[in-house]
Parts: sequence; structure tokens; C-alpha cells
Amino acid sequence: MRVISKPILIEFYSNPLYQDSEEALKAWHDEVIQADWNTPHEIKAQYKNASIIGNKRVVFNICGNKYRLIVSVSYRLKAFYVKFVGTHKQYDAVDAETIDLFK
Repeated sequence: MRVISKPILIEFYSNPLYQDSEEALKAWHDEVIQADWNTPHEIKAQYKNASIIGNKRVVFNICGNKYRLIVSVSYRLKAFYVKFVGTHKQYDAVDAETIDLFK
């Protein structure tokens, strides 16, 4: 799979407030680019705590649920589009099915 907008992840973990997310986000990225998922069930098989939500989106828990990562998935294009990365509190304030902080 390809991860579109990796610089967003780098910008997030480069912020001194969120530096503790760097290792986990890099590990997530490395695992995703090695994956070849064709269905949400295949994602859930690897990431049991991931939430499959509407609008072709998946929510990943990062750093033991301290952070949340929302991506939109195109299985046909084999691509993940980062829509949101933030703290759990920030996540609680957004609509995970429509948020796109990076438009």
C-alpha cells in the first residue's frame, strides 16, 4: 500500500508536543507500505484495534490509544490518504467520517 501525505505524519511527530509518537508512526508507516490489503477485514486481521468506519475510512490507535490516525483507503489504488492525526482529545472533537484537515 502507498501512504499519501507522509509529510503530515513527519510534521506531527516533529512537533515537540508529540515527539513520543515518532517511533509508533514510523512503525505504522513501514507496516502499511509492506501490506497488500484488499478489504477492511484484512486490515482488522493485522490491526485488531483499528476501527473501520464509514466513508472508506479506518481509525488507528497510535501509542496505545494516546493518538489517533484517520485514513481514507482506496483498495483499488492501494493507497492510504491521511485525513487526521492528533491526540485522543482532538479526535473526540472531530467527525471521523468527514474530517480532512489537510485540504
